[in-house]
Amino acid sequence: MRRIERLDDVLIAQIAAGEVVERPASALKELVENALDAEASDIAVTLEEGGVKRIRVDDNGLGMMAEDLPLALAAHATSKIRTLNDLETVSSLGFRGEALASMAAIAEVTIISRTAASPRAFSIRSQGGRAEGVSPAARDPGTTIVVADLFSETPARRKFLKSEATEFAHCDDLLHRLALANSQVTFRLTHHGRVQRHWPASSLELRVRSVLGEEFIGAALSVAEQVAGLSLQGWVARPTYSRASRDTQYLFVNGRFVRDKLVAHAIRQAYQDVLHHQRHPAYVLFLDMAPAAVDVNVHPAKTEVRFRESQAVHRFVFQSVSKALAGTAPGREEAFSRGQPYYAPGTGVRAETPVQQNLAIREPDAFHAALFGPLSRLMEPAVESATPNTSLEGETPPLGYALAQLQGIYILAQNRLGLVVVDMHAAHERILYERLKEALSRQELLSQPLLIPLSLNVERGDVAAVETHAEALVGFGFELAVLGPETLAIRALPALLAKEGAEALTRSILSELRHYGTSRLLIEKQDALLATMACHGAVRANRLLSLAEMNALLRDMERIDRSDQCNHGRPTWRQITLAELDRLFMRGQ
Repeated sequence: MRRIERLDDVLIAQIAAGEVVERPASALKELVENALDAEASDIAVTLEEGGVKRIRVDDNGLGMMAEDLPLALAAHATSKIRTLNDLETVSSLGFRGEALASMAAIAEVTIISRTAASPRAFSIRSQGGRAEGVSPAARDPGTTIVVADLFSETPARRKFLKSEATEFAHCDDLLHRLALANSQVTFRLTHHGRVQRHWPASSLELRVRSVLGEEFIGAALSVAEQVAGLSLQGWVARPTYSRASRDTQYLFVNGRFVRDKLVAHAIRQAYQDVLHHQRHPAYVLFLDMAPAAVDVNVHPAKTEVRFRESQAVHRFVFQSVSKALAGTAPGREEAFSRGQPYYAPGTGVRAETPVQQNLAIREPDAFHAALFGPLSRLMEPAVESATPNTSLEGETPPLGYALAQLQGIYILAQNRLGLVVVDMHAAHERILYERLKEALSRQELLSQPLLIPLSLNVERGDVAAVETHAEALVGFGFELAVLGPETLAIRALPALLAKEGAEALTRSILSELRHYGTSRLLIEKQDALLATMACHGAVRANRLLSLAEMNALLRDMERIDRSDQCNHGRPTWRQITLAELDRLFMRGQ
């Protein structure tokens, strides 16, 4: 039996490097974050062979004094924290003091640095964890760090690196994230002597535009919410800009890029009934709070965090993103961005005030009628005094005025920009869906008692959730009783969902309450039923509509939340500008 012995310091450092430095991008992250912590306003990154052969980071930050250089390469030596209290309230990007030491154990590391008060720069070099002495050097105030031949001291691990193109792509993605979080800093990225990226210091909006492109900005909805010490700023993309992967999801907590399941869950729920199938939302969001309210010392790469009040954060993010997405109606965002109310043309009525128009529809099915009564109660017709003016004189609504139907599927309308094409079934489906949800929200969720209460064996945490969220469960239509430390009795379920599996439904609700302090599952299930009803009640293809009916549908689209998409996330309308039509017919060429 082998005895326990203390490992060699170099071996300890090489093991630690496996957690801190997995690939060139991991090393680059630590180096650039150090430059940012040093208050650099200009950072230049130079790579060779995707960063495997060489990583060089030059900055114009505060620099280091000669006597600090050996400590910079020592394990767990840092200027950023001194006590446990410092760790709990840390606001710097780096703080553990192990990154440079880990790199020095597996590569050749050279540091050249100069403070503004020093007449000259000094340098230090380390190979295989063994540092040489400090010597004079030449450079302007700031710091240069060069990491050469990554994993040269651990060749077995170097075999796990991917191709040069793949490693460079990871470094490029990393710099995208750091550039988004620090728009006040100039970034340059050079690979094999060619400049690949150059982002000058700018405003946040200009930085987002230059990093993510005009297409994202064109589809972006602004988010700016603050409450009880929490702040969420940034942009979420319209559902029509959704992606096949999560490659355009950027979340920053106190300026640090993180991947957080709780926040991702809240955002996904906000997109629940406007996102098409398995598509993913795109966003750039900055969540800020007191440093003490979030623990960043959770993951070696510091890409995961733990919130002190996770349930409050989840609710805040969900409500903030939902509010932004609710404004996706034609013309509404532009009016609100100017700080003006949007008025329905010719009515003097604010768009957020429900005004019913005379749009003929089919009578709903029996279940729908039993739940809500005749659908006409939700859509009481208003008498139109005159045929809408289809000329473009005077005030023109965002979707303009109807001209005709195409193949019994699309409504063609003209507005000031040109031609508007509307999928009449998809648009009407969204209108009905939002009104059904509103009608349901005006009445309490009804409970349906079970003839025989159902006993359920659960975890102790589920019992605690029942006791903690008793009022919320009653509001959902549940009646649960605690029979023992690990036993519950289900006595009643929500009437709308009484046919659902009682046990599975209850377990799912309690799980969400435990993890997020709230549950959207019931709402999602109810919304799925309402979406089906709306689909059945919406006008069908080949249904001929009068001009008055078509214009009534257009006006309703301008008033209803989320009317840019149907319930499945498909677009309900498209704008074709006169310039686009001119290009099609080569006018002016």
